[in-house]
Amino acid sequence: MTVKINGTEETIDDGLSISGLLKKKDVDMPDMVSVELNGEILDRELFDSTVVKQGDDIEFLYFMGGGQR
Repeated sequence: MTVKINGTEETIDDGLSISGLLKKKDVDMPDMVSVELNGEILDRELFDSTVVKQGDDIEFLYFMGGGQR
Protein backbone atom coordinates (compact mmCIF):
# COMPACT_ATOMS: atom_id res chain seq x y z
CA MET A 1 0.00 0.00 0.00
CA THR A 2 1.07 3.60 -0.49
CA VAL A 3 1.40 6.12 2.34
CA LYS A 4 3.21 9.41 2.77
CA ILE A 5 6.02 9.43 5.35
CA ASN A 6 7.64 12.77 6.14
CA GLY A 7 6.37 14.18 2.85
CA THR A 8 7.53 11.31 0.63
CA GLU A 9 5.22 8.67 -0.87
CA GLU A 10 6.36 5.17 0.05
CA THR A 11 5.10 1.66 -0.44
CA ILE A 12 4.87 -0.37 2.77
CA ASP A 13 3.48 -3.76 3.81
CA ASP A 14 -0.20 -4.04 4.71
CA GLY A 15 -1.08 -4.51 8.37
CA LEU A 16 1.84 -2.61 9.92
CA SER A 17 1.21 -0.84 13.20
CA ILE A 18 2.86 2.48 13.91
CA SER A 19 5.35 0.62 16.15
CA GLY A 20 6.03 -1.81 13.32
CA LEU A 21 6.56 1.04 10.90
CA LEU A 22 9.06 2.70 13.24
CA LYS A 23 10.99 -0.60 13.38
CA LYS A 24 10.75 -1.14 9.62
CA LYS A 25 12.12 2.36 8.98
CA ASP A 26 14.99 1.73 11.45
CA VAL A 27 14.09 4.84 13.45
CA ASP A 28 16.79 5.49 16.05
CA MET A 29 15.44 5.90 19.58
CA PRO A 30 11.75 5.42 18.67
CA ASP A 31 10.85 6.26 22.28
CA MET A 32 12.02 9.82 21.55
CA VAL A 33 9.88 10.23 18.40
CA SER A 34 6.38 11.64 18.26
CA VAL A 35 4.12 10.55 15.41
CA GLU A 36 1.62 12.72 13.60
CA LEU A 37 -0.99 10.67 11.77
CA ASN A 38 -3.17 12.51 9.27
CA GLY A 39 -2.55 15.84 10.98
CA GLU A 40 -3.04 14.71 14.61
CA ILE A 41 -0.43 13.74 17.19
CA LEU A 42 -0.89 10.08 18.10
CA ASP A 43 -0.69 9.07 21.76
CA ARG A 44 2.32 6.84 22.34
CA GLU A 45 0.04 4.27 24.01
CA LEU A 46 -1.66 3.77 20.63
CA PHE A 47 1.50 3.02 18.60
CA ASP A 48 1.06 -0.77 18.95
CA SER A 49 -2.67 -0.84 18.20
CA THR A 50 -2.89 1.74 15.39
CA VAL A 51 -2.65 0.07 11.98
CA VAL A 52 -1.41 2.15 9.06
CA LYS A 53 -3.95 2.44 6.23
CA GLN A 54 -3.71 3.18 2.52
CA GLY A 55 -3.21 6.91 1.93
CA ASP A 56 -2.23 7.79 5.50
CA ASP A 57 -0.01 10.85 5.96
CA ILE A 58 2.57 10.12 8.65
CA GLU A 59 5.18 12.46 10.10
CA PHE A 60 7.94 11.40 12.47
CA LEU A 61 8.66 14.36 14.73
CA TYR A 62 12.03 14.60 16.45
CA PHE A 63 12.32 17.06 19.31
CA MET A 64 15.79 18.36 20.01
CA GLY A 65 17.11 20.32 22.92
CA GLY A 66 20.16 22.46 23.09
CA GLY A 67 21.24 25.92 22.26
CA GLN A 68 23.26 28.50 24.07
CA ARG A 69 23.01 29.62 27.65
